[in-house]
Amino acid sequence: MATSIENRVDAAVDSWLRWVPRWSPGTHRGRSRVCRRCTGSPMLAAAGLTDDVPHQVAHALVSRLQRIIDKRVEEFTAARLPALHAELEGAEIWEAGGYDPADGLEPEYDGLDPDPEPGDDAQPFLFTLAGLAEESRPAPPLPRPPLNPDEKLRLRREIELADAQADAVGQEVCFALVAHRARIETAVHRFVEPQVQSMLDDLSRNLEPPS
Repeated sequence: MATSIENRVDAAVDSWLRWVPRWSPGTHRGRSRVCRRCTGSPMLAAAGLTDDVPHQVAHALVSRLQRIIDKRVEEFTAARLPALHAELEGAEIWEAGGYDPADGLEPEYDGLDPDPEPGDDAQPFLFTLAGLAEESRPAPPLPRPPLNPDEKLRLRREIELADAQADAVGQEVCFALVAHRARIETAVHRFVEPQVQSMLDDLSRNLEPPS
């Protein structure tokens, strides 16, 4: 029997709760770019995480939950959407073989840019991980035959079905997540807020004029 969404959410939240005590502001660099995974995510509202929660803390939870949605859509696609499944498998073959800087990353880093953002006074990078990935990409295989109009129509319809499945699973995840809101808020109050307050206190002391 397939694991239910509720059980998968339980496991994801438990994993996040084990990770939160290890978080500290000094171990994660800030970022100025907008995170497409977290911005506007209904999972943040379902979890009770506000804008005051550091992005890395919220991202670590959202990424774990997003994997649940991706996995269920992947299972649905393999079982019921043959045209889309074949297209995705073809894309994997096309892109396989090169260096992937995101491969094997922990959930808290999933979906983030692996390269740092240089400051105005930073020295130019000798290389970037994205650049290494591009340089190591093998020569692509021969392209697959183009799709005929009927195949394109079927693929478009199956993409719509996959998107609808993702939305439905996302709603299930949010409903299941609400039951964990108290545990999530307690962890933030216990492990995150004191560190943020300590950082703000240090900043305030450094900004005070000398007596």
